[in-house]
Amino acid sequence: MAKVTYVDHTGAATQVDVAVGENVMRGALYNGIEGIIGECGGGLSCATCHCYVDPEWTVEAGGPSSEAEAELLESAAAEVRPSSRLSCQLVVTDALDGLVVHMPEHQF
Repeated sequence: MAKVTYVDHTGAATQVDVAVGENVMRGALYNGIEGIIGECGGGLSCATCHCYVDPEWTVEAGGPSSEAEAELLESAAAEVRPSSRLSCQLVVTDALDGLVVHMPEHQF
């Protein structure tokens, strides 16, 4: 398990355990974290799991994992930033223990 902290648009933070190998989107959904919807179930087709990786974690988390993720981020409802990721494509590893992600104000 790894600790992942989800910070909503108001700054409220919730830290949960997420299994190594699971993605950040499912970690949010399984733990009742609001702000990540994951409408397509992680199928890389909706961008409703858009999040911002905290600046302290951008190197470890990396950028979009594929050209498809980068293209889909362009359709995200909220502002796309250099730290934007689709949380369904961000897989938790031991190196990401302590990861902090911020959720946009809206996903639609």
